[in-house]
Amino acid sequence: MNSSILVINCGSSSLKFALIDSASHEAVMTGLAEKLGLADACITFKHDGGKQTALLSAPDHAAAMHAIIEKLQQVSLLDSVKAIGHRVVHGGEHFKQSALLDETAIDEIERCIKLAPLHNPAHILGIRTAIKEFPSLPQVAVFDTSFHQTMPEKAYLYAVPMKLYRENSLRRYGMHGTSYRFVAEEAAKMLGKPADETSLVIAHLGNGASIAAIRNGKCADTSMGLTPLEGLVMGTRSGDIDPSVFGYLATERGMDITSITNMLNKESGLLGLSELSNDCRELEEAAAKGHEGAKRALEVFAYRLAKYVASMSVGAGRLDAVVFTGGIGENSSFLRAEVINQLGFLGLKLDAAANEACIRGNAGRITAADSVPALVINTNEELMIAMDTAELAGLAK
Repeated sequence: MNSSILVINCGSSSLKFALIDSASHEAVMTGLAEKLGLADACITFKHDGGKQTALLSAPDHAAAMHAIIEKLQQVSLLDSVKAIGHRVVHGGEHFKQSALLDETAIDEIERCIKLAPLHNPAHILGIRTAIKEFPSLPQVAVFDTSFHQTMPEKAYLYAVPMKLYRENSLRRYGMHGTSYRFVAEEAAKMLGKPADETSLVIAHLGNGASIAAIRNGKCADTSMGLTPLEGLVMGTRSGDIDPSVFGYLATERGMDITSITNMLNKESGLLGLSELSNDCRELEEAAAKGHEGAKRALEVFAYRLAKYVASMSVGAGRLDAVVFTGGIGENSSFLRAEVINQLGFLGLKLDAAANEACIRGNAGRITAADSVPALVINTNEELMIAMDTAELAGLAK
């Protein structure tokens, strides 16, 4: 077969991978190792329409990587792997684009641990494991933050003493950049415009959710900040909140910084508002049956998202289109309708039938012919990582 790129997304207790054919851009095999660190750690492979799950020989990332190699050997795909691409959440200000990995680059990623303590250590572990298993192959890091490095100071600075930025790197960084880059290019194609002449507001909506303003193909603003907690209401994250909540809850409830931070990250958002679930599908079903908490959570989610679409239009400069992507954005016709119906003043008018049709992988326009376009686009972060990796490894055709 053609040469392929192995894309690795390593979490603290999981390892997600995809084998991407560099010519067809199709995923030849995908898989997920999960419950790493636990006795029942396992790995699931999807290949040729089939699905197979097996226990790992040991509950760690090295065993997961070994299992991937063994599987690739079994199906005669290992020799096709010509480079490895790694998703890395945080590249700080150092990485403004994807980078070939060497010890210097890995050291810089380690310096960003303070900015992403839950993510970057796992990425580094995955990188080092992959280098050990594939020592002769070029390896590339693709950063969630790099796309947002084009933001101007007025968008990324917080109104705090400047020494905190200079000495402690306190600023807005943003996440989901790899997704935004892919979706912005796809949206430009759908609109029939050059990417560098296209201005968009893109909402990446999943359990983690954010929104970005794209001005002439480049990021002008985004909702996530120093960490992925800021911005939109999310599955279990609060999004924007008054910072004085920390002092208030410390006084009123005797909570410390760690417990409040944990609550805002893991017990808030849709889960906290609904007192039922962080799963949008479950909430929509419950709301349809009259569950007040589910209705409340969805209303807050949609309202806050609509407000952010309006505010991000300032960063975009003009509105060529509003774009929905991510698991919720691509599949929740209900929430898309709720948001668009609140944005009539921006010139958006829903096409209900088109909106209902854009689920389960169907992409397209969901607004009327005389409306500002709203689009549903299926993101593909793995492909973007593979394409960057092929280019930096000298494999791009």
